[in-house]
Parts: sequence; C-alpha cells; structure tokens
Amino acid sequence: MRILIGNHIDPSIRARGDMRAWTQRLFWFARPGDLLVLCCEPDDAFLDYALAHTGVQRSELTVLVTPAGAWGDKLLDPASLTDPGFVKAVRGMLDTAGGPGAVSEVFALWPSASVAHFAAACGIEDRFPGAAFFAQGGGEIGNNKANFRALAAAAGVPILPGRVCRSRTEAIAATGELLTSPGSGAVVVKQAHNGAGVGNQLLVRDPQLAVDHVGARHLHHLAPGVNSITAYWDQRWSWASGDGRWPVVIEAFARDADAVYSEYYAADTGSEPTEMGRLLYVGRRLSHQVVPLDGVRETVRAALLDGGTRLAEAYRAIGYRGHLSADALVLPDQSVVFTEVNAQVSGSLHIYQQIARHVVDVAAAPRRQVVEYHVPPTWTVPDFATFRTVLDETGLTYNPATRTGVIVSMPAIPLTDGAPVQFVFCIAYDPATGYDDAFARLAKRFQTLPAGAVDASEHVGHTTVSFSS
Repeated sequence: MRILIGNHIDPSIRARGDMRAWTQRLFWFARPGDLLVLCCEPDDAFLDYALAHTGVQRSELTVLVTPAGAWGDKLLDPASLTDPGFVKAVRGMLDTAGGPGAVSEVFALWPSASVAHFAAACGIEDRFPGAAFFAQGGGEIGNNKANFRALAAAAGVPILPGRVCRSRTEAIAATGELLTSPGSGAVVVKQAHNGAGVGNQLLVRDPQLAVDHVGARHLHHLAPGVNSITAYWDQRWSWASGDGRWPVVIEAFARDADAVYSEYYAADTGSEPTEMGRLLYVGRRLSHQVVPLDGVRETVRAALLDGGTRLAEAYRAIGYRGHLSADALVLPDQSVVFTEVNAQVSGSLHIYQQIARHVVDVAAAPRRQVVEYHVPPTWTVPDFATFRTVLDETGLTYNPATRTGVIVSMPAIPLTDGAPVQFVFCIAYDPATGYDDAFARLAKRFQTLPAGAVDASEHVGHTTVSFSS
C-alpha cells in the first residue's frame, strides 16, 4: 500500500484558491491497493476517465477526504492531516491491512511539514522520503528562488546575472545596475514563491523588446532615469517580497531564449534523471509543454543534464528527497543557464511519467510525443462532458490503436458558479505531423474571444485592467 496525498503548497507560504481540480491529477499516479488523500470528494467523471486510461480499477483504490479546514473542500488544510479523528481513521485502515509495515511509501504532491507530522503520527515516518528535512520546513527551503541562486552558485551551475535582494534599497540598486549593463532592455523581478510565471514581473525599458514568449504574469514599462526605478519599487516592493516576508530575486532578461527543463528523482543513494521537456508561453502565460524534449543540439542536452544533475545533487545534499525539476533557458548562442528548481512534484510529472510513458508509450514504434495545453483564457468550455463530446465529433478522442489523440489531464471544475471551466489536456501526436492541427480543431469549436483579449496579468477568463504602464 502507498499513501498518496493530494496537497498543494502550504498556505502559510503562498495563498492559493480553489485547488480541487489541480490536486486530483493524483489519480494518474494511483496503483492497485493505494490510499489516496484529498481535500474533497473526487470528481467521479474524471476519476473513472483517468482510471480507464491507466487500467486501475476503482475498487482497487481507497479515497479518504480530510476534515474541512480553513479553506473548506477547495484546498487541503495542512492541519487536517493531523486531525486526531483523521489519524485514527488512517491507523485503523493500516491495522486492517496488516499494520504500518503494509505501507511502502508516502507520496505527496507538496513536501509539507504537515505530511511528515502525519507520517509520524501514523508510525510510518520512515516511508516518507526526506521526512526529517521536511518536518523542519525543508519544503520552503527547497522551493525558494532566492535559495536556488545560492545553491546554484555553490554547485557551479550557470545562472543569469542578478541579485537576491532583502530590502527596497538593494532592489533599486540591483535594478539600476542590471539595466545599465550592455544590451539590457529589461530585468525580471521574481517572487521567492510562485510558479508558471505568475510571480514574475518584467521591467522593460526597451519598448521594442519581444516579451510575449516569456513567463511573466506582470509587465511594467520603465521611463528613462533612476527616479522611475525608485517609483516602481516604492509601489511594488510589498508585492514582490510578500509584505517583507521573503527575499526578492532580480535578474537579467534573456532575449529570445527557449524555456526547457530537466527533471530528477533524489534518493538516499543518489539522483537519477527522469525526463527533459520544453515550456512554451503565449502572451506571457504558460500555454503548453512538450515531452520528450527534441529539436535541441546534443551540446545543449549535455549541458542541461550536467547542470541539472549538479543541482539535483546539491538539493539532495541538504536533505531533499523526491522528484524535482531544474528549469533552464537555452540562449541564442546555444548556451544553457538555469533559472530555478521546483523541489516538489511538478506539473510535468504526470505528463511524462504516467500519460506519455505509461498510457501512450512514447518510446514504442512508431514514435510519439505528448504536449499538454492549458485551456486558453480565450476559449469557453462549459463542462467536461461538452469537451469530451467535441473530442468525439472531431475525431480527437485518444485512440489506443494509433496512440494519438487527446487525454484530459485533470477535472474540469469551474472556479466560480456559471464560469467556464479551466483545465489542462494532453495531445498525443506523431512528431512528423505535429500537434498544431489538433489544437486548431479544438480552437475552432471553443474560442470565443480574439487572441490577446485577456491580459496576462489577470486571472484566467477575466478582462479587467492589469498593472502595467
């Protein structure tokens, strides 16, 4: 038996909203005999759909819902994992299964201290890799972008010019220095804790600079002179630093760079590479990602593997255990620089480990690749059933015989009543023909707003005024 926990980043680190859909990607990892822990009752339609692809029977799984905490059923409250009644229920199930020894692993989407405390309360602390590190707040340490720069520097891994700033004064100085360096037209401001470009802001001084391909939810055009830099930080230091709780990363903007990543598993015995892929942004939003990585030179692949391995080993050396992703950029001269490490189960693991390798079997002949798309904010998809109906009508439903077609990756749950659903879906395709046609056929059915109608700085599906100037 494994215990799989569908949690997300601790709200004490970063506030999140409704994560019911995102955390139910846990179903892709389920194996017969597993116990799955969720913040809500599972979406039955999606659960049956995912298991039909993996071949696991619903009767072979047990799903437990944690007691409702501060966020109701929309987000797993870390304190719920050690609720006495919940721990008693889990221990009772373990006793029925033969005791704590029946548990082979505790697997969590986010390496929270609460998971370590839960494992200790159930007598299975040794089944949660890295438990001692995570119990002392290691999840925050490993996922802090400021810490990443220090660890990367110590490991000799190439990173962009930049600085970790712990005050507004430092931020003003660092911004000025970077913007006066030769060829600089912008800098990137990064919150210590955020993902997919949501916590990034581009400070742009060159109005002709191409930025739509970059992961940065926010954009600010700077006028010439130091006063505009000071005015910016007077306004945005609180946002960037989480009201002073975290350091802020400011680094040089890399023009015309290709975003890639290299993933690993850090174990007691060492680190092993697991996959490489590519991230693509449209309108500064994360749009889609492709696995396995192709279209790069062998020298790039070697540099990505070398730097990623050194980072994985550095994180392993401080006590981190589990999956991690090293994000990087391929610069126009084909050099590779690293930008962050996500020391958690990333949003890529279910794509390559389960959908690409297990369901589609991309390594088999004829060769296949998998791209996962976020439903664009310019589409209107009313519900999961409608999306599946359109897949049938357009011939895009996944076909195991050809190993091509669309596989929905997570439940389609509206964030507000009556709103269109937002989710992610995979397209398995022949690399010789690509995935553009399949995406275009879906766009023809669901796109209701023109491209660019939704500003990247806004929540998905809303068209209100953004912070930009």
